[in-house]
Amino acid sequence: MTPPPPLGRSRNRDGLGFDPALDDTALATVRDALVQGRWDEARTLLAETGDDWDRRGHRLVVLAQGRTSAAWAHDWAATEPDSPDAAALLACALVFRALAGKEHPGTARAACRAAARMAPADPTPWLGLLILARRLGTDEERLQVFDQVRGRHREHHHAHHLMTACLAERQQGTEDDPFHEVYDFASWAAEQAPADSPLAVLPVVAHAERHRVLATAGAGPHGPAVAGYWTTRRARQVMKAAFDWWLEWDGDDHPRHKVDLNFLAYAKVHEGRMAEAAALFDRIGPYASTIPWSYPDRDPAKAFRAARRAAYGAA
Repeated sequence: MTPPPPLGRSRNRDGLGFDPALDDTALATVRDALVQGRWDEARTLLAETGDDWDRRGHRLVVLAQGRTSAAWAHDWAATEPDSPDAAALLACALVFRALAGKEHPGTARAACRAAARMAPADPTPWLGLLILARRLGTDEERLQVFDQVRGRHREHHHAHHLMTACLAERQQGTEDDPFHEVYDFASWAAEQAPADSPLAVLPVVAHAERHRVLATAGAGPHGPAVAGYWTTRRARQVMKAAFDWWLEWDGDDHPRHKVDLNFLAYAKVHEGRMAEAAALFDRIGPYASTIPWSYPDRDPAKAFRAARRAAYGAA
C-alpha cells in the first residue's frame, strides 16, 4: 500500500502543489515531524532562524496550521516554559484553532500577548494577533496590531499583505474608486521600503485584492464592476513598475518571494501580457499559492493551470 503524502505536500501529476511552506524544504520537513510529535526539530529550526523576522513569521505560521500543532506546542511549552519559541508556536496554533471555531478567540489573544511579553522584539506574536483580527477583529484593532508589527519590523511582508486585504474590503461597492485607501496604503508602503524590498510589489497586491472585492460585489470576475479593471492607465503603470522591479530583483532567498511571483503572474494574465506571465510561471515552478488564484471564489488549482496553459500557449 502506498502511504499518504506528508501533510500539506500533496502533489498532482504535473508537480503542482499548494503547500503553504512554499519552497522552504526544511520547514516542510520539520512540519511533518511536528505532526508526529517531534517538536524538538521545530525548536532547532526556529533557533536557526533567529531574528530573520519574515522567515520566522513564515515558519511559525506554517507550523501552527497543523491539526495537532497546538497539542504538541502545549507539550513543548510545558517542558520548556521559558522558551519564547514554544510560546510563539502555541500562540499561533491557538489563533488557527480559534479561526476554525475550536478555541475561544480570547484564549488565542491572551496567548499571543503572553508570547509577545516573552520576546518584546519579536513581531510574530503580533502577526498572530493580526491574522486573528483579519477575520474576527475590528478596523481599529487591525490598525493597532499592524502598527505593533511594523514597529518591530518595518518591512514585514505577511503583515503588509494582510493589511492590504483588510483595507481592500472597506467601503465595499460595485464601482471602483481609483482613490480608494488601499491604493494609497500600498503606494506608501512601497515608497517607504528600501529599493530591494519585495514590498515594491504591494501595489499589485492591492490591485488584486480590490479586484476580488469588486468582483464579488459585482457578481463575477467579468461583471460590470470590474470591466476594464486591469487595462486602465493606472493599472498598466502599476504592473509595469512591479514587473520591471522584479526583473532587477535578486531576492529569491526571501521566504515569501513565491507569493509575490504568484501575484505578479495573476496580474499579468489578467492584463493580457502572456509572455511576461509565462516568464513568471517559469520562476514559480510547482510553488503555486492559493491566494490569489482562488480569487474570487475559484478553484485555485484549476485557475492556476488554466492561466499557465494560456500564458505558455500565447508565448
